[in-house]
Amino acid sequence: MKVAVRQVEMNDAKADLLAIGLHEGAKLPAPIAEAPGADGAKSKFKELSLLRPDGFPPVLVVGLGARDECDRERLRVAAALAAKEGERLEASSLAWEMGELADDGDAAEAIVTGVILAAYSFDRFRSDDPESSRLESLTLLGLPDVEETAESAWIVAEAQNRARDLQNTPANVATPGFLATRAEEIAAGSDALSVEVLGRPQLEEKGMGGLLAVSQGGGEEPKMIVLRYSGGGNSTLGLIGKGVTFDTGGISLKPGAGMQEMKMDMSGAAAVLEAVAAIAELGLPIDLLAVCPATENMPSGTAIKPGDVITQYSGKTVEVNNTDAEGRLILADALAYAAELGAERLVDIATLTGAVTIALGSTFAGLVANDDELAAAIVRAGEATGELAWRLPLHPEYKELMKGTVADLSNLGKKRKAGTITAASFLEEFVGEVPWAHLDIAGSAWDIGREYVGNGANGFGVRLLVELARQHAD
Repeated sequence: MKVAVRQVEMNDAKADLLAIGLHEGAKLPAPIAEAPGADGAKSKFKELSLLRPDGFPPVLVVGLGARDECDRERLRVAAALAAKEGERLEASSLAWEMGELADDGDAAEAIVTGVILAAYSFDRFRSDDPESSRLESLTLLGLPDVEETAESAWIVAEAQNRARDLQNTPANVATPGFLATRAEEIAAGSDALSVEVLGRPQLEEKGMGGLLAVSQGGGEEPKMIVLRYSGGGNSTLGLIGKGVTFDTGGISLKPGAGMQEMKMDMSGAAAVLEAVAAIAELGLPIDLLAVCPATENMPSGTAIKPGDVITQYSGKTVEVNNTDAEGRLILADALAYAAELGAERLVDIATLTGAVTIALGSTFAGLVANDDELAAAIVRAGEATGELAWRLPLHPEYKELMKGTVADLSNLGKKRKAGTITAASFLEEFVGEVPWAHLDIAGSAWDIGREYVGNGANGFGVRLLVELARQHAD
């Protein structure tokens, strides 16, 4: 979608649909206020009114509610509603009259983000053309000093939509090799990026027992994807994304109902890959190390079995007491490897536990960290982007639940207690002294239900990670 910022009169917008936000107690601009039905335009949050004034394209009035309650999230929702209404009206171009918001960079970011995310569709595997109209352009009518902000928002929102494409692509196409190829495409787009993909021979040579164990039941070759971005930063931020391209649960087989959603068990890797692509396109002054372990988790005669003992990359041994707790095994290798490669702060993002959905639903991602400053930065980034994170505690007693009987650790707690936290406690064993934070997005990577992303794959984490990188670069 094209995005432009122009300083023109509303009647020169040259768009199929003109949108205007209306606060409670506010008045419509003079030319629009004279249109038939303008007196009944609704200002309650999320309510829409369609006007057809002479000399203008159709005008959609979007209720913003009370002025003091209008934040970026409300504007993202309002923009999404306008985009959806534009599609219903078969508009290919949308202009948004910024009005009093014209010099507000946060407002410009929110409106661009809301429109682009709401206009997303995934039609790659449809044999017929989509029936509904698609928005092709968005114009912000306002002061030109928000142009840079609008362009930045466009870059990041498009990256989030690409992450949604990766999530939506079926597992017979989006294999570990497919993710590796995407990483190579990203690296080819910037001189500041480089990529290395470790295949099975290199994984065996290095002793990455977690990734090898999870992959041994399927026919797809595992990959450890390493992207580096050299933006001239003073320290290196490490991003680790879980890339299980299909998760059956292995021998500890999942129920069949809803298993098709497990093609999205690589949502963490999708978020990391496309966040790196956006960071490079934005040219942020930061050094990044991104590590994405990618594999399938399949049952077969060669699959890892409950009770097997493996040796992780760090040298710690693990009893695999449930093969459906596989994400922590591959992340353990990736975290230890990223720390060894020089990451000075680590953030992993993964669809890791069903327990986080029970605890937090889809509204918040679960956040566990060994460093208060890093945890606070992630919370701030989530509040800015609407990709919210709620911090859960760490405690030595949780570690006790993850101790093994015949090995150093178990990949499953001895009791059904605090499943999200005990999984994070397991991961903490592999980061050493490096400040680290874990984001469990099993409840928020899809089925979140917000107007701008709906209930499907939403690319959760892309905007949060980009915002975190901005903070890190400051």
